[in-house]
Amino acid sequence: MRVGVVTFPGSLDDVDAQRAVRIGGHEAVALWHGDHDLRGVDAVVLPGGFSYGDYLRCGAISRFSPVMTEVIAAAERGMPVLGICNGFQILCESHLLPGALIRNDHRTFVCRDQRLRVENASTAWTSAYDEGAEITIALKNGEGGYVADAATLDRLEGEGLVVARYLEHNPNGSMRDIAGVTNERGNVVGLMPHPEHSVEALTGTGTDGLGFFTSLAALAGATFA
Repeated sequence: MRVGVVTFPGSLDDVDAQRAVRIGGHEAVALWHGDHDLRGVDAVVLPGGFSYGDYLRCGAISRFSPVMTEVIAAAERGMPVLGICNGFQILCESHLLPGALIRNDHRTFVCRDQRLRVENASTAWTSAYDEGAEITIALKNGEGGYVADAATLDRLEGEGLVVARYLEHNPNGSMRDIAGVTNERGNVVGLMPHPEHSVEALTGTGTDGLGFFTSLAALAGATFA
């Protein structure tokens, strides 16, 4: 599959995401925030970083980038979209996912190897995992606390839309230990930890994050016109 990785001004992990896409068996296509088309890609990754310097709110300016008009339309047609860290924030600001990400409850930046449990293994980005799988991937954020009103949280829980949950330690005060969520269709996923940093045995936390990229193989040949 051709997987587009969007670079915004201030993106830090776009190159890492491109590498993870390639290791996952796909062609990585570099997209720019000012692009007005998606160049025929089959899926999109919004990477981590500090787009537009995190001014206003994290992701609040990126949501209005020209490329996001195309991403939103494609997501609504069913194209797989993965938002990692800052990308998760952009998805929430774009209303493709519910809730919001706010400053960590301890008010400091956190960088650690983080244990997670995969709660939903039926999305476009998690089908390579078994439901309930426990994995360790990198996490780094200053505004990673997931929040939503009680009714939204209950709906996410009741409909199985929580994708991943923090284990052993909640690093940022996220409500109900939520590390990632999906939309009802399962094609849009937001994840605060960084699976793209956990795709090779030689470095980082190993290969526990690779499944987020190999999962796309199940969708080979799908079209989202």
